[in-house]
Order: sequence, then C-alpha cells, then structure tokens
Amino acid sequence: MRIVSDQDAMEELMQYVWRFRLWPDPHMTTRDGRRVDIIHPGTLNTDSGPDFFNASVRIDGQMWAGNIEIHVHASDWHRHGHDDDPAYDNVILHVVQYDDCDIQRRTDGAVIPQVVMTCAADFRQRFLDTFSSPSTELPCARHLDEIPPLMLTAWLSRLALERLQRKADDIAAILADTHDDWNAATYQTLARGLGFGNNADAMQQLARMVPLKFLMQHGDSIEGTEGLLLGTAGLLDMEYPHDDYEALLVNEYRFYCHKFQLHHATQPQWKTRQRPHNSPVRRVAMLAAMVRGDFSFAGIIARMTQLTDVQFLFDYRLSDYWRTHITLGVPCPPTTTLMSKATLNLLTTNVVAPLLYAHGDRTGNDRQQQLAIEILENTRPEVNRHTEPFTRAGLKCPDAFTSQAFVQLRKEYCQKSKCLYCHLGHRLLSSRVKP
Repeated sequence: MRIVSDQDAMEELMQYVWRFRLWPDPHMTTRDGRRVDIIHPGTLNTDSGPDFFNASVRIDGQMWAGNIEIHVHASDWHRHGHDDDPAYDNVILHVVQYDDCDIQRRTDGAVIPQVVMTCAADFRQRFLDTFSSPSTELPCARHLDEIPPLMLTAWLSRLALERLQRKADDIAAILADTHDDWNAATYQTLARGLGFGNNADAMQQLARMVPLKFLMQHGDSIEGTEGLLLGTAGLLDMEYPHDDYEALLVNEYRFYCHKFQLHHATQPQWKTRQRPHNSPVRRVAMLAAMVRGDFSFAGIIARMTQLTDVQFLFDYRLSDYWRTHITLGVPCPPTTTLMSKATLNLLTTNVVAPLLYAHGDRTGNDRQQQLAIEILENTRPEVNRHTEPFTRAGLKCPDAFTSQAFVQLRKEYCQKSKCLYCHLGHRLLSSRVKP
C-alpha cells in the first residue's frame, strides 16, 4: 500500500477539487481582493512541473492563460524549490489552503495572484480516512450500495479490459524479445501462469533461463526436461538426492548443462510456503509435462474459434513418478490428474484468455479478442486476497471477467491509495464535497 502523508494527501485532494470544479465557493478572490473566475481549470500534470497546464482564468476582468500550481501552504512554494525553477515561470495562479505568504515570480519579482480554496471539513476528514484504512479492507465498503448498478458494471468492465490489455502488452514485450516467436511467448506465459501469483516471477525467470528451443531438442525425454528445469530452478538436491529418481534428474541436469553450456549466476527465488500440490517442485514438473514432445499450445491458441476449444488445451497426464509422489522423495496415493479444476480455471483466466486476446490484438482479429472476453465470462472466478475484500463488501463475483476487474481495482487503485482516480471513489467523494 502506498504510504501517503497528511500533507501530500491534502495536496492531492486539492488537485482533485480543482480538477473537477468542486470548490464550494463560486466567488474566489485573490489575497488582495481581486475577483477570480475560472474559465478552464487546465489539464492535470502527472509529471514534474506545475500541477495543471493550459488553464484559463479571468482576474478582475482580465483574461490569463497559463499554468496553475496548488499547495496546502503558500510557503510550500519555497519549500519545494519552485522559486528557482524556470518550469514555474508561467504560473498564472497559486491555489492554496493556507495563505501564509506572498509568492513572487522568479523572472521579474511580480507577485503571483493567489487564492484560498477550501472544502467542507467533513469531506477533508473522509478523504484522509481513506489513506489510513487497513490495506486488507476497502475504505468505501460501507458506501458501495450508493453506487448506481449501471456505473458499477461499466467501471468493472473497463477494469477487466484494462487488465486483459496489460497482460496482452506483457506478451507483446516477450514477442519483441523473442523475434515474434509465439511458441516462446506462450511458453513464458504458461510458466508464469503456473506460478500462481506467489511464484509467477520465479517461474517466468526459469522459462527465460531455459529457452524453449533447448527443451524441444530433447522433448521426447521427460526426465531430461524435468532435470534441466528443476536443476536450473535450484530445486534438486545435487549432493544428497532423496531417491533414485532425483539422482537420475541430477545426472540429466549435469549432462544438459554441459551440452548447452549453461552457466547460471543466479537462481529464481522461490516462495516455498505453499500447499503441497502448489509447491515449486510440482509446478515445475507440471511445466515439464506440458512442454515435452511437440509443444503445440501456441498453435491451438491461434486456431481457437469457440469456447469449447479450451478443453483441448490441458489434456496432459502426469509422468509415472509424479502419479505417486507429491514432491521429490515424498510418496502420495496414486493419481492420474495433472491439475485440479481450480488450477484449470486459473490457467484459463491467466494464460489462455490473455494469449488469445494478445494474438487477436497482434493480428487484428476482433473475433479472437471477443472470444477471450467470452472465455473469462464463462470461467469460474478467482478467490484470493484481492477479490475477497469486494465480495465481503457485498459485490457479486459470478465469473473470471469480474474477478479480474476486482484484481485490477485492488492492485492499481485501492492498494495505491488512488481513490480519487477510481470511478467509485470519485462518485462517492464528489457527492459529498460541498457543505
């Protein structure tokens, strides 16, 4: 969660009030008594420099065009070093909450017009409360029932598409690094998806360290594939193997390291506090099972035309060893299932739909992009620490399209304290801004 001081929070609040023309007093005057009419508040600047560009104001009947700077205290101008910064030479109005000094223009010493802008005290407190709420809760939870259903649906749809596009952009970046190799991009995306959040970065790093082309050269050997992946991942006990199978994998790893001249300075950092079926060793073994032989995953994705095609993507079986072992050296009751239905749903959500959307985006195939959305709408939702605060607050989560929206909202707005930029937060706060 982003840590925000009260001073910074108040300045952000003032920018919000200015941007949306929410000040309670329509008749502002400068500190020397001149009337100020806001023709256009300007465009919010999220980079360095004045807070708003290209504003238009009328001061005592005279039109001014330029930039707006906002501070809690007028003296913050000096504290922030603006008096020596040429970027602030074109400020036409200084908006403050506390008028504690005059501000002079750097170039000619002229006093910059300055106005005091206030808002209701209860609104200020409500805004500050949103920054001090526990990160596990939603500051707006008690007021979500005030949001019109149509607005809520529209905002969640936009968030889900934002997340889907972000994932498509990530895949495009992999394609750029692999010379448009869709198999390689699919392999990395699949590896990341098998990491299931906690180990997603580590799994993708492993896929980068062991390129798909190496695995394809000996894809008919499951032991070779597992040995190369698990050894590179640092998940094999090289000195004291737990059993004969791990000893075999150690030998395979050493052989392929020598053959491919692999030298790994670092290893992926794994989070090992997982349920046994989600352990890094088992996830890497699953990846090995899915990439062995003819890796046709990318081709199937490219040819998908209907929802039922998804069921053919994960038709894999465990190797003999993993049917009777939960991890290396740890036996378990026999099973033939590679992954549970929950795992299939997560891979459909985080691998299949993004790859399909990215392929449609890349090739201009609108039908593929629409199919990606339909897949999410027909997949069971995720249940995790990002979605649960919303369902506890009473919001329904019927499918993966909605759960992806919740994840995007939680990660990009709630945890970053960007309530003012969330459509729900804006609706709730703006309706209470005036006394």
